[in-house]
Amino acid sequence: MSLRWTDRHFTFDLPEDLFPVVVERLRGTPARIEDKVRGLSPALLTRRDGHAWSIQEHIGHLLDLDELHSGRLDDFLAGAEVLRAADMTNRKTHEADHNRRPLADLLQSFRRERERFVARLDAWDSGLIGLTALHPRLNQPMRVIDMAFFTAEHDDHHLARMTELARQAG
Repeated sequence: MSLRWTDRHFTFDLPEDLFPVVVERLRGTPARIEDKVRGLSPALLTRRDGHAWSIQEHIGHLLDLDELHSGRLDDFLAGAEVLRAADMTNRKTHEADHNRRPLADLLQSFRRERERFVARLDAWDSGLIGLTALHPRLNQPMRVIDMAFFTAEHDDHHLARMTELARQAG
């Protein structure tokens, strides 16, 4: 995949009525990952493409970031002008050694954390969907619906990379 995540540009103009649709995308990510890795060998799941992450490390990365997503919801509720920044070095993912974790444990952990995040979105007051704060890397205003969409797009970026890695292995 030639387009890096950090090279993507976003226009945040979704109608707020689409919030439930975006939340459904987020809710479905654990099942999509589980379906994607079903039947893949441990060797394939942990195989790195040079210095790039393995399939299992991509899963772990999504798990690592759910804490950030939930924290950004806290930022919106607190009226923060700027959302907390992601660690663009991905230190947590690099240090976690997700390839050493049993796949079932990693999948279960991701499902649990994503369910917590989605539960917060499900309970979100519809009057607060339009709360806005500045995204620090993109340097543009982002509403709660935009943050959820951005997260779903990030999920899909990593799912596409997992598919690519599985195809490369034949």
